[in-house]
Amino acid sequence: MGKRGEIFSSRLQKERRTYFFNVHESFRQALSLSIVESKTTDTEGIYTRQSVLVFEEDLDDFLRELQKSIDVIRKVQLKKNNKQEHTND
Repeated sequence: MGKRGEIFSSRLQKERRTYFFNVHESFRQALSLSIVESKTTDTEGIYTRQSVLVFEEDLDDFLRELQKSIDVIRKVQLKKNNKQEHTND
């Protein structure tokens, strides 16, 4: 059996949200990535947390689908920006 614990951790702080990216190793040396969003609520001092756990064997497929989603967002943003430029002319 291998060691257990966190191998890597990083944090991305935005206005009302914080994203955590954590790589963990299990007792059996299996790696996983957890992506956690923590955000403030309207109630002071109260946070909500949501997380996604991606196992080592799924990372390539997960990354491929994530990249597709990012590409769509970029494409829509570009169309919106182009549309705004033409309406300002």
